[in-house]
Amino acid sequence: MDENTRLDALAFDVFSRQCPSRSTLEHATGRWGSLTLGALYEGGFRFNELRRRVDGVSEKMLSQTLHALERDGLVHREARPTNPPRVDYELTPLGRQVAERLLALIGLVEGRMPEVLAARAHYDEAHPGS
Repeated sequence: MDENTRLDALAFDVFSRQCPSRSTLEHATGRWGSLTLGALYEGGFRFNELRRRVDGVSEKMLSQTLHALERDGLVHREARPTNPPRVDYELTPLGRQVAERLLALIGLVEGRMPEVLAARAHYDEAHPGS
């Protein structure tokens, strides 16, 4: 049995701390991962373009995020031998599927923010000083 066949036969369980899917879920759904995947769903970006699109992310954090997403097979990095060097990032087919689902969640959250803000205000009134 080859490595891919053995991996396909495994039952992955994100609730198990030993499951490798947990780190992929963390990379994709963390603040910078989800925003990076969502931005790349719009199309390919160069590093600095992506950094401007994902407002507030540091250069170091974006670099780490892109590395993790590339390692997980969600982002493709293409370095072009130009002067100056050009590096482009885009989603892989798997990355597009993940980003679609994240964008649906983002849309839901954005669309329901009036309810969220009302809930926060209600909570803050009931729990002053917390």
